[in-house]
Amino acid sequence: MPEADSNLPIQASRSPGEVPPPPSSSGGFDPHSIDLGRIECLQILNERGELDEGLNPAFSDDDLLRVHRAMVLSRAFDARMLAMQRQGQMGTFAPNLGQEACMIGQVWPLGTADWFSPSYRSFGAQIWRGWSIERLMTLWAGFHDGFPPPEGVNDLPFSIVIGSHVLPATGIAMGMRRAKDPHCVVVNFGDGAFSQGAVAEALNFAAVDKAPVIFVCENNGWAISTPLHKQSGTDIFAARGVGYGVHSIRVDGNDILAMMTVMQEACERARQGDGPTLVEAVTFRMSLHTTADDPKVYRDDALVEPWQERCPIRRMESWLIRTGRLEQADPDRIRQECEQEVLDARERFREEAKASPRTIFDHLYESIPQELEDQRMAYLRKLDSKGVE
Repeated sequence: MPEADSNLPIQASRSPGEVPPPPSSSGGFDPHSIDLGRIECLQILNERGELDEGLNPAFSDDDLLRVHRAMVLSRAFDARMLAMQRQGQMGTFAPNLGQEACMIGQVWPLGTADWFSPSYRSFGAQIWRGWSIERLMTLWAGFHDGFPPPEGVNDLPFSIVIGSHVLPATGIAMGMRRAKDPHCVVVNFGDGAFSQGAVAEALNFAAVDKAPVIFVCENNGWAISTPLHKQSGTDIFAARGVGYGVHSIRVDGNDILAMMTVMQEACERARQGDGPTLVEAVTFRMSLHTTADDPKVYRDDALVEPWQERCPIRRMESWLIRTGRLEQADPDRIRQECEQEVLDARERFREEAKASPRTIFDHLYESIPQELEDQRMAYLRKLDSKGVE
């Protein structure tokens, strides 16, 4: 991706490929709907698992197989968490079905000294970054011990408030530039967060400061129950980055090779002092917004069906098998291994995450007010009367 003069439109250096249509529609991609002289679009591996040889990034077999397994593990975790929530064993959960390539691809090029600021649908990326599965289960079950990042992992805890984490992530990047720290920050958010003023402010600060931050907009078509066309005047979010003077690209978010390529280049630009990048990853939320949500109330199943054929795992497996990197039996074996890994983590979670009703007042204040102290004592007397430890 060639560098462009900051005062000129970003020039397209690669063919637009077959980037999927806006997530809330089922029609084909119209390359004339955006100015390709200003915004580059990229797809390398199409939904049939066919590679554009002219864009082959030539990643190592080890990287490709690790990334494939990470996507499968993310989906296994997703399915198990949803089942546990429905069984009353887990708190509210935000599924990520169909967005595995977007999630793993955005953190694949990050090193341990780089930073990641996730939104709440980022568990696949968090596992890649070093979060244990049982720690994430502890987090979603509502235990405080699950929220802080693991030791040595430069991640921020995710924020439930839409878009609120984007400004702090930009601030970290601005501090890194001042400290001459040669690393970068990746922050992700959904298309709905682009309607928040904090995201606009973050883009502007990053552009002016040439902060080493990569903004990843996961354009999955729905801001909870609000379709894209009702919350935005454009379905091309990369165009907003251009308006702020941020290097911007639109990518097939279900194409793991395109995600890895774009993120690797964006991280290199940031580390070299060339400023921020906005990556619009076009994907689709196949499942629920959260387990408190029923998408059938506001979304026709006909919108979901075309995206089932764009499954990021299926297309990668098709290509890996055809190129001899996987055998026909390998995908089923890997899925079984990942399912067992999640089940093993679930058992560790059950052993470690024991609720302690007597501690619910302990983390509110350094010095508890008398009114709450009175409530606490009344609560403890009630537990004593019921024999609760």
